[in-house]
Amino acid sequence: MTTAALLGVATLLVVASMTGLFVLGLRRGNFSYVDIGWSGNFTLLAVFYGLYAGGDPARRLLIGTMYGLWGLRLAWHLGRRIVGEPEEGRYVDLRRKWGAAGPAAFHRRMYRFYLLQAALDVVLALPLLWVAQNPAPSIAPPEWAALAIWVVALGGETLADAQLAAFKRGGARHDEVCDRGLWSWSRHPNYFCEWLVWVAYALASLAAPPWGVFGLAMPALMLFFLLRVTGIPATEAQALRSKGDAYRDYQRRTSAFVPWPPRR
Repeated sequence: MTTAALLGVATLLVVASMTGLFVLGLRRGNFSYVDIGWSGNFTLLAVFYGLYAGGDPARRLLIGTMYGLWGLRLAWHLGRRIVGEPEEGRYVDLRRKWGAAGPAAFHRRMYRFYLLQAALDVVLALPLLWVAQNPAPSIAPPEWAALAIWVVALGGETLADAQLAAFKRGGARHDEVCDRGLWSWSRHPNYFCEWLVWVAYALASLAAPPWGVFGLAMPALMLFFLLRVTGIPATEAQALRSKGDAYRDYQRRTSAFVPWPPRR
């Protein structure tokens, strides 16, 4: 398949996925399902590009596994938190902000939001496509380095999620802050490790000329979203509302993003 055909089919796949989840969210009164779709779509694209991109089979398997396992793990983690639970705070806020114009207008705007996430899936998966199309017969050093970073990042993200889950299971009060393990060095170690995953994808794409160099834009884009848009700002606003002074104290002594020894 040509690059244009691959991108066209990939777009249809993620739009269909997000449309189905939007209908599900509409019926359940819970639009948090968009988060499951955003992460799970990378697994969908990893399988599709891995089968049809036409590059070296070993390389397709490598990059497809890197994208696919990360997306699957995150979708599973989010699904356990979302399915059967009340709508998450971020989407409750959007419902409040966008719902003033009436249900129909709110649903149209929310569906556009779902489609925007689908478009981000396609854009952020461009390094996957470029690497999967590379016909070179051997894995290049940047790709092996990317795999090493990816393993560390995926392990760190999994550990951070496990530590937070253990803290919640341990009977912590609603206003208590998890400051154990990785969370004592960063207020958002899961986001930091997620960003490292995108650094790994960008590094792998450097071995896929001529377009692979543009893969460096993906970790920059993810960093912008994590630091300025849907990541840290929304999460911290919710934490301040629910935990108050305890979280303000945590902010004063703990790095926001990059893991660093806590301040006294």
